[in-house]
Amino acid sequence: MTTNCDSGRHDPHDVYAAQCPCREVLDLLANKWSALAIGAMEGGPQRFGVLQRRLQGVSPKVLTQTLRRLEDAGFVDRTVYPAVPPHVEYELTALGRSVSEPLGQLRGWVEEHLDDIGPTRRAV
Repeated sequence: MTTNCDSGRHDPHDVYAAQCPCREVLDLLANKWSALAIGAMEGGPQRFGVLQRRLQGVSPKVLTQTLRRLEDAGFVDRTVYPAVPPHVEYELTALGRSVSEPLGQLRGWVEEHLDDIGPTRRAV
Protein backbone atom coordinates (compact mmCIF):
# COMPACT_ATOMS: atom_id res chain seq x y z
CA MET A 1 0.00 0.00 0.00
CA THR A 2 1.39 3.40 -0.95
CA THR A 3 0.35 6.60 0.80
CA ASN A 4 1.21 10.12 -0.28
CA CYS A 5 3.49 12.06 2.05
CA ASP A 6 1.38 14.95 3.35
CA SER A 7 4.42 16.81 4.71
CA GLY A 8 6.29 16.68 1.42
CA ARG A 9 9.46 15.69 3.26
CA HIS A 10 9.93 12.44 1.33
CA ASP A 11 8.56 10.24 -1.40
CA PRO A 12 5.20 8.53 -1.03
CA HIS A 13 5.12 6.17 1.95
CA ASP A 14 5.57 2.55 0.92
CA VAL A 15 6.57 0.26 3.76
CA TYR A 16 7.71 -2.33 1.22
CA ALA A 17 10.26 0.06 -0.32
CA ALA A 18 13.78 -0.49 1.00
CA GLN A 19 14.47 3.16 1.81
CA CYS A 20 11.03 4.11 3.17
CA PRO A 21 11.25 5.70 6.65
CA CYS A 22 8.07 3.79 7.53
CA ARG A 23 10.26 0.76 8.12
CA GLU A 24 11.97 2.38 11.11
CA VAL A 25 8.59 3.05 12.72
CA LEU A 26 7.38 -0.46 11.93
CA ASP A 27 10.57 -1.86 13.47
CA LEU A 28 10.01 0.17 16.63
CA LEU A 29 6.33 -0.75 17.02
CA ALA A 30 6.79 -4.43 16.08
CA ASN A 31 9.36 -4.82 18.86
CA LYS A 32 7.81 -6.85 21.69
CA TRP A 33 9.04 -4.51 24.44
CA SER A 34 7.66 -1.46 22.64
CA ALA A 35 4.27 -3.09 22.11
CA LEU A 36 4.14 -4.22 25.75
CA ALA A 37 5.35 -0.88 27.16
CA ILE A 38 2.69 0.99 25.18
CA GLY A 39 0.07 -1.42 26.51
CA ALA A 40 1.31 -0.97 30.08
CA MET A 41 0.87 2.81 29.78
CA GLU A 42 -2.68 2.71 28.40
CA GLY A 43 -4.10 3.31 31.88
CA GLY A 44 -2.10 6.48 32.44
CA PRO A 45 1.35 7.66 33.50
CA GLN A 46 3.68 5.03 34.92
CA ARG A 47 6.94 5.16 36.84
CA PHE A 48 9.94 3.22 35.57
CA GLY A 49 9.83 0.66 38.39
CA VAL A 50 6.13 -0.02 37.83
CA LEU A 51 6.75 -0.56 34.11
CA GLN A 52 9.66 -2.88 34.83
CA ARG A 53 7.57 -5.00 37.21
CA ARG A 54 4.68 -5.11 34.72
CA LEU A 55 6.93 -6.12 31.82
CA GLN A 56 8.28 -9.26 33.42
CA GLY A 57 11.62 -10.30 31.98
CA VAL A 58 12.76 -6.92 30.62
CA SER A 59 16.12 -5.71 31.87
CA PRO A 60 16.51 -2.11 33.09
CA LYS A 61 18.86 -1.41 30.16
CA VAL A 62 16.42 -2.69 27.52
CA LEU A 63 13.47 -0.88 29.13
CA THR A 64 15.46 2.37 29.21
CA GLN A 65 16.41 1.97 25.54
CA THR A 66 12.81 1.14 24.60
CA LEU A 67 11.37 4.14 26.45
CA ARG A 68 13.97 6.47 24.89
CA ARG A 69 13.15 5.22 21.40
CA LEU A 70 9.41 5.65 22.03
CA GLU A 71 10.03 9.14 23.41
CA ASP A 72 12.25 10.12 20.46
CA ALA A 73 9.57 8.95 18.04
CA GLY A 74 6.86 10.94 19.82
CA PHE A 75 4.86 8.05 21.28
CA VAL A 76 5.79 8.72 24.91
CA ASP A 77 6.34 11.79 27.09
CA ARG A 78 8.83 11.65 29.96
CA THR A 79 8.20 13.97 32.89
CA VAL A 80 10.75 14.54 35.65
CA TYR A 81 9.36 15.87 38.93
CA PRO A 82 11.74 17.71 41.27
CA ALA A 83 12.15 15.42 44.26
CA VAL A 84 14.84 13.47 46.03
CA PRO A 85 15.25 10.93 44.55
CA PRO A 86 13.96 12.22 41.19
CA HIS A 87 10.43 11.12 40.33
CA VAL A 88 10.06 10.25 36.63
CA GLU A 89 6.85 9.27 34.88
CA TYR A 90 6.23 8.01 31.36
CA GLU A 91 2.95 8.66 29.59
CA LEU A 92 1.54 8.01 26.12
CA THR A 93 1.18 11.04 23.88
CA ALA A 94 -1.84 11.41 21.61
CA LEU A 95 0.18 9.61 18.94
CA GLY A 96 1.01 6.83 21.42
CA ARG A 97 -2.63 6.48 22.41
CA SER A 98 -3.62 6.23 18.74
CA VAL A 99 -1.28 3.29 18.15
CA SER A 100 -2.18 1.57 21.42
CA GLU A 101 -5.52 0.38 20.01
CA PRO A 102 -4.15 -1.65 17.08
CA LEU A 103 -1.31 -2.96 19.26
CA GLY A 104 -3.87 -3.98 21.88
CA GLN A 105 -5.82 -5.84 19.21
CA LEU A 106 -2.65 -7.67 18.20
CA ARG A 107 -1.85 -8.60 21.82
CA GLY A 108 -5.41 -9.85 22.23
CA TRP A 109 -5.24 -11.87 19.03
CA VAL A 110 -2.02 -13.54 20.19
CA GLU A 111 -3.53 -14.50 23.55
CA GLU A 112 -6.71 -15.79 21.89
CA HIS A 113 -4.96 -17.86 19.22
CA LEU A 114 -1.85 -19.05 21.04
CA ASP A 115 -3.20 -22.60 21.30
CA ASP A 116 -3.85 -22.63 17.53
CA ILE A 117 -0.19 -21.91 16.75
CA GLY A 118 1.86 -25.07 16.21
CA PRO A 119 4.41 -25.88 18.92
CA THR A 120 7.22 -26.06 16.34
CA ARG A 121 6.53 -22.46 15.38
CA ARG A 122 6.42 -20.84 18.79
CA ALA A 123 8.93 -20.55 21.57
CA VAL A 124 7.78 -22.49 24.60
